[in-house]
Amino acid sequence: MGADMKIIVFSDSHRELNHMRDVIKREKPDYVFHLGDHDTDAEQISREFQLLPVAMVRGNCDGWSDTSKTLTLNVGGISFFLCHGHTLGVKTSYMRAIFAAREQGADVLLFGHTHIAEQDESNGLKLLNPGSCGCGYQPTYGYFIIEHNAIRDWGIRKC
Repeated sequence: MGADMKIIVFSDSHRELNHMRDVIKREKPDYVFHLGDHDTDAEQISREFQLLPVAMVRGNCDGWSDTSKTLTLNVGGISFFLCHGHTLGVKTSYMRAIFAAREQGADVLLFGHTHIAEQDESNGLKLLNPGSCGCGYQPTYGYFIIEHNAIRDWGIRKC
């Protein structure tokens, strides 16, 4: 891995793995984050791409899972707060999720649940919802390019 590191972010795959497989083959990421619904999809991707680190959190459709509801990771010098968002009320407001991310000292808040892709910034905290890679007419995913411990590029792409 050179100076650049690529992270791909999926959410709400809902047992549709083909979009994730295609994106991973095309993008060749260094890391994958899966934000729930279904965490078993992330486990399957991890088995298929054994050299690819995959981090995951539990979504509202993963109630039987013992996967954590939130996770804070430092990857490439950037602190990411991962959650599905259902326990933090993201369909109503992002404030609880923003507070939780700030409480963990995160640079980036990642959440799903709404199936609506969006990116924003709140007083230096980057917010990204990759949308759904498994549902809807236009499946989407998120990405981050990190270079020298800084985010060089980030956003949302169509699967």
